[in-house]
Amino acid sequence: MAKGAKIYEGKAKTLYEGPEPGTIIQYFKDDATAFNAEKKDVIDGKGALNNRFSEHFMQGLESIGLPTHFIKRLNMREQLVKRVDIVPLEVIVRNVAAGSMSKRLGIEEGTKLNRPLVEFSYKDDSLGDPLVAEEHILALEWATQRELDEMISMALRVNDFLSGTMHAVGIKLVDFKIEIGRLTENDYQQLVIADEISPDSCRLWDIETGQKLDKDVFRRDLGNLTDAYSEVARRLGLLPKNTTTPKLVK
Repeated sequence: MAKGAKIYEGKAKTLYEGPEPGTIIQYFKDDATAFNAEKKDVIDGKGALNNRFSEHFMQGLESIGLPTHFIKRLNMREQLVKRVDIVPLEVIVRNVAAGSMSKRLGIEEGTKLNRPLVEFSYKDDSLGDPLVAEEHILALEWATQRELDEMISMALRVNDFLSGTMHAVGIKLVDFKIEIGRLTENDYQQLVIADEISPDSCRLWDIETGQKLDKDVFRRDLGNLTDAYSEVARRLGLLPKNTTTPKLVK
């Protein structure tokens, strides 16, 4: 499928005009970044794996009634999605203290929370994606109260789905972040899950060993990132067993 003009290039994906009005082609890059792009590298196979992960999870969310921007995967690195107006927030759900939360609050990494915690950060790399309160969101009109309530509900449903999916293959979902967009069709607007869902946007630990199977492998120099992502893909049935390269299952 032919791509149109480039719309946007981010750290992990490039967006192009799609073949029909209201569509976008999302291209997954092999680039890996951390600490607001202070650390960079190119990881062979990462983009193809994340494309397949995102397809798998978006289809799973659709199957339980959560709307997404996903239409279909086009090839190893590209998928067709609906054009949406992205809410300028990252919605973060935490089940276990880790990463910035542990540093910020002085809580030992790995401490289980007694309930899922939903946080919001303002999407601005130059500011370091700062955490914001619900009052900021409402006062600055980034979302309405109805949208805010719906985003929290959607995030918790995503958490239930991802937690169960990962637990079934021996992986603990520590935390994740999603983006949400406003989709307008036939004069009707609704909120949908957008961007991607992959080990780039989740913290995933092996339940038995605690081995990290997410982008912390790159952040903390813990090994080969493609190997970690491939292990998650094999457990989910997205790669054949004993496969070490991202040759994707149709």
